[in-house]
Amino acid sequence: MSDAAQNIRALRGPIVVTGASGFVGANLFRKIKSVRNDVYACVRKDKGWRLTDVPDDFIVAIDLNDAAATRNFVQTLQPQTVFDCVAYGAYSFEQDARLIYQTNFQAIVNLVSELSGKPFAAFIHAGSSSEYGTNSAGPAESAACVPNSHYSVSKVAVASYLRYIGKMAGFPCANLRLYSVYGPLEDVSRLVPKMVHEAVEGRFPPLVAPETSRDFVYVDDVCMAFILAAARMNPEIYGEDFNIGSGAKSTIRDLAVLAKDVFNVPVEPVFDSMKGRSWDLSDWYANPAKAAGMLGWKATTPLAEGLRLTADWVGTLSANDMTRHTKQGVKSGRRSITAIIACYRDEPAIPVMHERLVATFKKLGVDYEIIFVNDRSPDNSAEVIRQISERDPHVIGISHSRNFGSQMAFRSGMEIATKDAVVLLDGDLQDPPELIEQFFAQWQEGYDVVYGRRVKREMPWYWGIQYKMFYRVFAAFSYIDIPHDAGDFSLIDRRVVGWLLQFPERDLFMRGLRAYVGFRQTGVDYVRPDRMFGVSTNNFLKNIDWAKKGIFSFSNTPLTMLTSAGVVLLALSTLAAIVIAVLRIIFPDIAPRGATTLLIAILMFGSLNLFAIGIVGEYISKIMTEVKGRPRLIRAAIIRSGVQTDLLPDGKGR
Repeated sequence: MSDAAQNIRALRGPIVVTGASGFVGANLFRKIKSVRNDVYACVRKDKGWRLTDVPDDFIVAIDLNDAAATRNFVQTLQPQTVFDCVAYGAYSFEQDARLIYQTNFQAIVNLVSELSGKPFAAFIHAGSSSEYGTNSAGPAESAACVPNSHYSVSKVAVASYLRYIGKMAGFPCANLRLYSVYGPLEDVSRLVPKMVHEAVEGRFPPLVAPETSRDFVYVDDVCMAFILAAARMNPEIYGEDFNIGSGAKSTIRDLAVLAKDVFNVPVEPVFDSMKGRSWDLSDWYANPAKAAGMLGWKATTPLAEGLRLTADWVGTLSANDMTRHTKQGVKSGRRSITAIIACYRDEPAIPVMHERLVATFKKLGVDYEIIFVNDRSPDNSAEVIRQISERDPHVIGISHSRNFGSQMAFRSGMEIATKDAVVLLDGDLQDPPELIEQFFAQWQEGYDVVYGRRVKREMPWYWGIQYKMFYRVFAAFSYIDIPHDAGDFSLIDRRVVGWLLQFPERDLFMRGLRAYVGFRQTGVDYVRPDRMFGVSTNNFLKNIDWAKKGIFSFSNTPLTMLTSAGVVLLALSTLAAIVIAVLRIIFPDIAPRGATTLLIAILMFGSLNLFAIGIVGEYISKIMTEVKGRPRLIRAAIIRSGVQTDLLPDGKGR
């Protein structure tokens, strides 16, 4: 048995690799998976191209920025060794400072907080040589960190946190400051894979200044650093930082000359033909002495051999792979969907809905998650959802503290959805999941919102007339263009979801907001079937309430009509007063007289006043709902992998 295999077997399991869809995480997961079967790859949205051949049983979809999901994940899996490779901000296009600090610092604090206080073996964090900032020329771990980017600051912060939690609280952790890691599964837009791809073709890519130096370290060597740090974890290592690099200062000129020699490139490289990143430095290399002394680790793969190994991998890629195997390419791929199902009295329909959704998503070949929102259903929906999530890790359950209505159920799911688009469905199966295939096709064509248009309903004719009238009256009254016969059933791109979640109102009317945000929208016609199970909870009064919700949320017409009616009636009243006065003077015998005329006038104007007060009251009621600022919804629990976690007001489990 090799030393690597021995050290892997020495790790305490279960083992978790977070950020496993990334370059280092995927290599590390695969290396451990080749030896043992109690290792799990944690990914935020989908497996991605690096893990496509990994069985779903070893994949855990979790957004570590969600504190409740993190707690549920730790309680369910109870990992003993965690290799944390999650990061955001290392690419020049990752500029969201809020997300940088949330992902690189706060999410790790949440995760470590959940792991501490329990039996636990090792937490190895993928730090960065960027922590040194401008002090980048061979610094020892004790050297000052002078961060020069938000990413750098966030990495320094988490390193300081791990040092504190390791030294002061006795938490078994270490921070590995990685230098320029390269090798198979790297983003092909990065320097080394791009260099070897071009070199094999007999040319060079654009290059920065020739004397710019880096410390290139092969990914297999880096994986061994992680494994050794975990296998040799002891109190002396707790909270320590380790530089993980070759210790060799290799300039861009050195790299190009070596590639020219290894791959027999007939042309000369052209330097200064591309601009460096804003935080790049001229000298950036490691001092790995501490890792050698305390971990027994050093880089063993020469750069020439590493280039050949990387070239072997790049040679297996197609032209399409060269486009898709970049972070930018993955960003634009749009290949994952979250289904959000609002459930109320839908216990028998939930298993059928799950089965049909899974079949549809597998037919499309997309990554997916299914969120069932139990809106305080009086039946056994929560237990049914829990049982399904126990069998299917793609399923998440949300339980509300009371019935907040389907609109808030959709919002509740949208707030925790992690995929590239969401599909909103009612839980009664009147929204056929198979239609998602047509939604998906339109989405891939570039539409941001694809809604179902109910051209016909399988229901009594008088109900159908009511619904038709509602949509047409609503559209006529609304100050935005509302599609006719379009309900909540729709596919919504993630960027549109982001805007929908920006709306502060508590009395939601989702289909109106969906029209309000704009973007490219289209409809797909379908026949809405009758309920498969049970009896509809809708009735005439609820439909009136829906009409009020839509009209008072998206129309000022009732107020305009009252103003117009007031002006017209004032004019008529003035005219009538003049006519009656003239008749009294000139033709007293034919002038109106008696209580009947007066009574009719009083009743008419009194009724109009009451009607006007009622309409104004509806608007004031909506204002009161908004200004109170009460929580839009209250999640009582979240269900993942068959485990229900009760939630506290801060969103964390108890």
